[in-house]
Amino acid sequence: MSGSLAEVRLARGDASVDDEHDPEGPTLSSEWSRIAGVTGELENRSHSVDAALGRIDAGRYGVCVRCGEPIGFERLDARPFAELCIRCARLG
Repeated sequence: MSGSLAEVRLARGDASVDDEHDPEGPTLSSEWSRIAGVTGELENRSHSVDAALGRIDAGRYGVCVRCGEPIGFERLDARPFAELCIRCARLG
């Protein structure tokens, strides 16, 4: 994916590149938005995983960071990087 992002960045910086580069495909602007969104989500996920690894190292994995209660197995199975129990997550 980094190759695609680099290609879109290069093309986006080139004022002579027509936004409608492929009449049957997506525009460069829409590709840029899509790739930037995916990249942002991957960065967020990476941060969440790093935080979960830190909680493992600290012996606090599986414990809600807000109320200190255990996070249910089902929640951790679905979201291994969860830092809030269901009750606290619902409270927002």
